[in-house]
Parts: sequence; structure tokens; C-alpha cells
Amino acid sequence: MSYYFSKYSSLNFDETIDKTIAELKEEGFGVLTEIDVTQTLKKKLNADFRPYRILGACNPPYAYKALQSEDKIGTMLPCNVIVQQTEDGRIEVAAIDPIASMSAVDNPELQEIAEQIREKLKTVIDSI
Repeated sequence: MSYYFSKYSSLNFDETIDKTIAELKEEGFGVLTEIDVTQTLKKKLNADFRPYRILGACNPPYAYKALQSEDKIGTMLPCNVIVQQTEDGRIEVAAIDPIASMSAVDNPELQEIAEQIREKLKTVIDSI
């Protein structure tokens, strides 16, 4: 099983970020964090790196349910979505598959929540 799902965008990098954030919002997610990996690596290591952004997406009602059913699940939140320019210049959007990431947690309630979030994230990726 893959731990993510992804799709290539026909938009440029910045447009893809905007589109991804808009599609996340349509599915009830907010972006809690946005990490510009390119800028961070340049600042911390003086290393050049292709455009790469990590969006920390959270759907509050589902996060609340997950936290109620498993108090340590916050170690796996928020759900990360990346937008990156690949080596061949294409723009890719990828999201974590919550079923894969939470498979180590033996909790049937959490599994149901992960399946619901998975469908929402797949909808976001498919909309890009």
C-alpha cells in the first residue's frame, strides 16, 4: 500500500498552491501550517532546492473526533499535503494517505475517521 496519493497539475507552482488550498477549503480543511522547504533549506543550510511546499491541513470536526478516540493521535496531525516541482519541471501535488499513516494504531473508531479523511483528501487531489 502506498502512503500517499498524488497528481500532476497543469498550473504553475504558485497557482497550484492556491488551487490546492481552495480545494482543501471546499472539503472542510484549513491550512494550519505552510512550510516553504526551498526557503528553509536556503536559510539553514545555504542549499539550493527545487520549489517544495508542505501544507499542514486540518479538518477541525474530524481532528476533534480523532483526538477523542485516541489521545496521542495529535502526533500524526495535521495531514500533510505537498506541492513540489519535480526534477523534470512538472508540478505535483501529493497528500498523505491517513489509512496508511494510522495503520499502526489499533483503534476501530480511528480507522473509520481515517477512511473518511482519506476520501476527502482524494477528492482534493483529484480536483487539481
